[in-house]
Amino acid sequence: QQRLVFRDMVRQPPRVPASPGKGSAAARGRLAGWLGTSLYTLDRLDARLDTTLHGGLQDAVGGYLGRLGDPAFARSQGLMGERLLQPASLGAVRYSFTLLERTAEGNLVRVQTDTTNQPLDINEGSKLELGSTAKLRVLATYLELVAGLHARLASLEPKALRSTAVDRQDTLTRWAVQHLTTSPDRSLDAMLEASLERRFSADPGEQFFTGGGLHTFNNFNADDNRRSPTVREAMQASINLPFVRVLREVVRHTMYQVPGSTARLLDNDDDPRRGAYLARFADREGQTFLRRFWRKTDQRKPAELRALLLDGLRPTPERLAAVFRYLEPDASADALGAFLRERLGEKAPDATRVARLHSRFAPGTLDLPDRGYVAGVHPLELWLVAYRLQHPEASLSQALKDSAEERQAVYGWLFRTRVKSAQDNRIATLLEVEAFLDIHSRWARLGYPFGHLVPSLATALGSSGDRPAALAELMGIIVNDGVRLPSRLINGVHLADGTPWATALGPTPVQGERVMEPAVARALRKALSEVVERGTARRLSGSFRTEGGDDLSPGGKTGTGDNRVVVRGRATLALNRTATFVFHLGPRYFGSLTAYVVGPDAARYHFTSGLPVQILTSMAPILMPFLDTSTGNACPPAPP
Repeated sequence: QQRLVFRDMVRQPPRVPASPGKGSAAARGRLAGWLGTSLYTLDRLDARLDTTLHGGLQDAVGGYLGRLGDPAFARSQGLMGERLLQPASLGAVRYSFTLLERTAEGNLVRVQTDTTNQPLDINEGSKLELGSTAKLRVLATYLELVAGLHARLASLEPKALRSTAVDRQDTLTRWAVQHLTTSPDRSLDAMLEASLERRFSADPGEQFFTGGGLHTFNNFNADDNRRSPTVREAMQASINLPFVRVLREVVRHTMYQVPGSTARLLDNDDDPRRGAYLARFADREGQTFLRRFWRKTDQRKPAELRALLLDGLRPTPERLAAVFRYLEPDASADALGAFLRERLGEKAPDATRVARLHSRFAPGTLDLPDRGYVAGVHPLELWLVAYRLQHPEASLSQALKDSAEERQAVYGWLFRTRVKSAQDNRIATLLEVEAFLDIHSRWARLGYPFGHLVPSLATALGSSGDRPAALAELMGIIVNDGVRLPSRLINGVHLADGTPWATALGPTPVQGERVMEPAVARALRKALSEVVERGTARRLSGSFRTEGGDDLSPGGKTGTGDNRVVVRGRATLALNRTATFVFHLGPRYFGSLTAYVVGPDAARYHFTSGLPVQILTSMAPILMPFLDTSTGNACPPAPP
C-alpha cells in the first residue's frame, strides 16, 4: 500500500518547502496525509522525506523574489518604469518561479516557490489567462500539422501532387502541395522552416466569425497593424492578428481532414447521395463525439458534471438559463434565479427577466441542436451530461443506444432544407466546436492541463487559460526533442530508520513518451531562441554566460494577461493581471516565471511580460553558479 501511495505521489507531486527533512513540520504534515497516518505515528517511525529540490537555490530564489516588494531593491534590479513596476504598488504583486532539470531520471524539480504564503500553488493549482504564451501551443500544433502533411504527401511525385484534391478552405494543405511541388529540398526540416516563413496579415480590421458570433482582435502595438510578418517574425514580436489567422487555418484544416467531413458536404448542395450519407455520417460522428464526451465526464460526481459543462461557457444569462432548464427541467423560477446569482453575482438579471428566461427556455421550447447553439456547447455534450445526471449507473453502450435520435437530430437537421444564412452560422459554430475537440486532444498530449478549450480563435491569445507548470512541461518536451518525461519532486521516503521495520521507498525507472516529432521540436527551439535574440525577450540575451564564456542560448515565450469582465465594450471589473515567461536555459534547464495581481486593484497595474523577463535577467548571478556545469556546481539532489 505504501508503494502504491508513493507511486501516486510521484505522478502528482504536491508542494514541498525547500530541503524538507525530518525537522520540517510542513513537509512532515504533508507526508502524514499522503501515507494516511498521523504526525505522532510519523515521529514514532522516524519518517524522512527526500526531494529533488535544491535547498540552497530554493532559498536564494525565494529570498530574491521576497525582496521585490522593497522599492529600493526593485529599482536596483531594473524593475521600475513604464510597463514594469511602480513604487507605490509593489506590495500587491505576487511572483511564482519554477525551474526543472532534464536528467535520465526524468524532469527533476529544482526550484518551486512563490511569494503568496498560501496553500494554493499558482504553478500547479491555478487557471490563469497567460496571454501570448498560448501562441507557443498554437505554433506547436501548426508545425505538427505541417509535419503530418509532409508524411502524407512528400512521397508523391510532382505530377501526383498537382492532381491532389484540396478543399477550397484548406489553405494549409494547398500550401503544402505547392511547397512540395516547387521546392528543391523536400525534407521535413526544410518544409518546417518554409512554413515559418509564410506571411500572415496583422490587419485588425477583419471581423472573424468564431465562438458563435463576430469578433475583432487587436495588436498590442498599433505599428504592427499594416504589416504582414512571417510566422517567425510574429512569434518574435508576439503579434496577435497573424496568430489568430494561423489558428483559423489550423481550425479549417482540421475541419476538412475528418473523413466525410460535414464541411466538405456543404460545398455540394446537389449531391444525390446526401440524405443516406448524412444519416450514416450523423450516426458515426455522433458516436465518435459521444465517446469523447464520455471519457471527459467519466468518474465524475453530479456536481462535477455540472461544473465541467458550465466552466466551459462564456457566462451570459441566456446561455446559463438554456443549460440549467435542460439539466433541471422541473426547477422553479426561484431556483433558476438562485443559480444565475451564484454564477453571475451582481450581473445576474432581476426577477422579471428571470421569469422570462424560465419560460423561454422551458423543456420543449427548443430542440437539442437549438439549445446547444444558444448555450454555446456541443449539443451532444449537453445531452450526455443530462443523461448521466438522470442515469448515473448507465454504461457507455447504453448511452450510445439511447442517443440514436439525438445524434440524428444534431447532425441531420443541417441538410433537410436549403441552407440559409442562420443555418450557415450554426453549421460553422458546430464545425468549430468539433475542430477544437481535435485541437484539444493535441494540446492535452503536450501537457495542457484542462479538459476543454474555448472553441474560439481567441484561444490563440490565451482565452482558454493555462498553468505555468503546464507551460514548463511543454518547454521540457521541446528541450527533450519531443519526448515527454515525468516530472519528479520526490526522491525517496524513509520510514523507521535503524529499526527492524526500516522501509525505504524510491521511484521506479523513468520511461519517456514520444509526443512530438524531433524535427518539430528543433524548429520550435530555434523559434524560441529568436524570441530572446531579437524579440520580446531580447533583454535576456547574453545574460546567461558560463565562466568559460559560453552562452547558454536561452529561449522562451512571453505572455501578458489582462483579464476583465467587459459589458457592451466597456471593462467593468478587473479580475487579474498576469505576466509570464516560459523559458529554457541551455539544453538541461527550463521553467516558468510569473508575476500577477489578483482582484479589482489589478486595473491599476500596467506591467507586461517584460517584467518577468527582466526579473529572470536580474536573477542570472543567483542561477548561474548552479547552471554552469563547467564549474562542477550543477544542481545535485538536495540533501536529506
